[in-house]
Amino acid sequence: MNFKNDHAKAPETWFGLNKPEKDAKNVDAVIFGIPFDGGVSYRGGAAQAPDLLRANTDHATPCTERLDFFSDFHILDLGNFQGDDRDEIFSEVQACVEELVKQGKHFTMVGGDHSVTIPVERGINAALDEPFGIIHIDAHMDMSEALEGDLLSHGSTERRALEMSNIGGLENLYFIGIRSIEPDEFEFHMANDIQVKTSYDCYHEGIEAVADDCISKMKKFNKVYLTFDIDALDPAYAGGTGTPQFGGLTSRMALTLIQKLFTELNIIGFDVVEIAPPLDDSLAAMYAGRKLITEAWGIWADQAGKLVKKNK
Repeated sequence: MNFKNDHAKAPETWFGLNKPEKDAKNVDAVIFGIPFDGGVSYRGGAAQAPDLLRANTDHATPCTERLDFFSDFHILDLGNFQGDDRDEIFSEVQACVEELVKQGKHFTMVGGDHSVTIPVERGINAALDEPFGIIHIDAHMDMSEALEGDLLSHGSTERRALEMSNIGGLENLYFIGIRSIEPDEFEFHMANDIQVKTSYDCYHEGIEAVADDCISKMKKFNKVYLTFDIDALDPAYAGGTGTPQFGGLTSRMALTLIQKLFTELNIIGFDVVEIAPPLDDSLAAMYAGRKLITEAWGIWADQAGKLVKKNK
């Protein structure tokens, strides 16, 4: 079921950019939530993120960290895909994303645990007749065949991507921020050439060098999808997540990645997942996710000619 709460219907939501009176064809980008965390293997809570994030955007402004404004960049909040049947939810998400991609519409998804990225990537795959790239920013590879017997778990996201027709192989995937893997992932990693930069690499090589390497590998794809698990950040910056891992990306690293990748690649859509508000009273992870979305939209607005800069 596609459900809109009061915040999803309000024009004040999403920094005042939400245009509930319009349809998807007449806005610059759409956003939707998937409040599902039934794919977790550890701690839940991510199902609360979409609505809480909406509720904390009506008092913020459409302003990038460089103090550029994009108040003419119009967003449509499609609401939440939710219900009691995971297969039904995932099917509806896939159909929606397929239509958005066919329309050439930029989109943002807020999870939910990382399993909800699976139907999004499947929707992209269904819409295209060409290879596309996936950038996976996370503390974990999510390359397990299954976790606790679940083929659609939050730890199997990119393993399912490898089964899609427009993902030709591991060269279509690029991982950043990884610092923990499961035993079967380790075996897979040992047997295959995976494009991965660990958090250790990000620190020692420098985040700009990591971003440049990712761009060099992904620029061969006309279209790229980016998925950002909030646990890619060190818990000091985003403790409210189900499976935090010490030694992660700093907030500055994350913003640098977003700014460089969105500027130099054609990122058609992205998500922010695994924000679990009940696990952190300060809501630091939620605010981190909000900032990542703000900066990404600012770049999309710039590309659309709708970013107002003081110094042009």
